[in-house]
Order: sequence, then C-alpha cells, then structure tokens
Amino acid sequence: MGVPIRVTVNDVARDLEVEPRLLLVHMLRDRLGLTGTHVGCDTSNCGACTVHLDGHAVKSCTVLAVQTDGAHVTTIEGMAKDGVLHPLQEAFWDNHGLQCGYCTPGMIMAASELLAHNPDPTEEEVRTSLEGNLCRCTGYHNIVKAVLDAAKHPEGGRIPVPPPAGRTDITIGGVGG
Repeated sequence: MGVPIRVTVNDVARDLEVEPRLLLVHMLRDRLGLTGTHVGCDTSNCGACTVHLDGHAVKSCTVLAVQTDGAHVTTIEGMAKDGVLHPLQEAFWDNHGLQCGYCTPGMIMAASELLAHNPDPTEEEVRTSLEGNLCRCTGYHNIVKAVLDAAKHPEGGRIPVPPPAGRTDITIGGVGG
C-alpha cells in the first residue's frame, strides 16, 4: 500500500504515492527520472547520491521518500537555470574536477552547501567538507581547486534554496565525515 506525499523537487511540486520503504534516491531516479543522482554504494559511504533536502546536503540513500513529504529537494538537475550551468558546475568543467564523472553530482551538491555557509573557504575547509564524498579516479586536487574557483564567482557556489517548510519532525545528518 502506497503512502501519498507532496514534495517539491527542483522547484516542481509533485504528488506521489510511494511505498513506505522506498528510498529517496530510488524515488528520484526510478519514479521521477532524475538520474543525475547516482547510487554508488547503498551504504552512505560514497556520497554519489547527495542532494539537498530543505537546503541541507544529505545522502539520499539514507532518507525514505515518505520523509520528504512537504519538503523541498534539489538535485544536480536543479542546479542549472535556464540552460546556464551553475557556477560550481562551470568550475568543475573549467578545472577538470572530474574524470569518470560518477561522483561529480554528489561532490557539487556537497560543495554547494559548504559555499552557502562559507563563501570563502580555505583548502582545508573544502577538503574537510567533502570527506563524506568519495572519488575513486582522482586525488581530489582538481575537485578542491574547482570549489575554490567557484567561491570566487560573484554568486559564489550558493544556490537559491527554498527555506525549510517549518519542519522539525525529521533529523537527517549531513554528508561530512
């Protein structure tokens, strides 16, 4: 038996009926076709599934879809606006902050939360904030360089994030560590 939820994903309100055990990552990928959110490990270790939930970076493999009722979710697809890449997406491109690209959406989503709270991070702060996101291809040098480059952009790495909908009934850990 499905549970009805109303969730706003990338600024589009969605009315869905979901199984109580359905994970957010699978709702996004399988039900909504937003395949930019990757399933990397299913154990919350890699961060490839990182999205924003009410403005906070979370690993969507640790969140049940029913927990997003009334919430705002932003995925990597919601970063670009009107066909223009977000400053972080552009910086990853310009600084070769990706190789295979599998971890890139999660890295960008985690980095955007960092820059929303700390628009001028040090290299050490960037590295610390991305500890919960694994890249198996690079030494992270260009990823860190991309985040620092995005921070120099007039808009920084910040994205407009809908305010939490006054929800206090859900506690979800961030992606760091």
